[in-house]
Amino acid sequence: MDPAPALPPSLLDLTTYLLAQTGRRARARLAERLAERELRLWHYSILTALADFGPHVQRELAERLGIDPSDIVRLLDELSRAGLVERARSAADRRRIQVSLTPVGLAALTELRGIAAAVQDEVLAPLGATEREQLHGMLLRVHAAQR
Repeated sequence: MDPAPALPPSLLDLTTYLLAQTGRRARARLAERLAERELRLWHYSILTALADFGPHVQRELAERLGIDPSDIVRLLDELSRAGLVERARSAADRRRIQVSLTPVGLAALTELRGIAAAVQDEVLAPLGATEREQLHGMLLRVHAAQR
């Protein structure tokens, strides 16, 4: 097998390039691991949001996660068929659909969080614990400034 060709040093000098490439590879690894369970990253995002913030009105969940409202319907249909979420009319406003995590969904999310942590460990393997904490803190600051 031929070694990968060397990248131009000018690219390797760009932190944004390194972030993009690392993020792309990490995302692909996580997506591959989720696909083994017939789930996608959006499914994981929805389950996580419901666990972290509690039941949501469908439209507000789409807004929180930046998912197109028509796409959230399809994603929730898939999660509902798998028994991971349930939808019901809101008691306060019957026109609104309330989405909540099921016990099966919470159990699945526990497993998925373990998978995500394992992928993170693979990606960050070259770093020690302190370096990982520092990187995380810096990325949180950069992320917050982008919003």
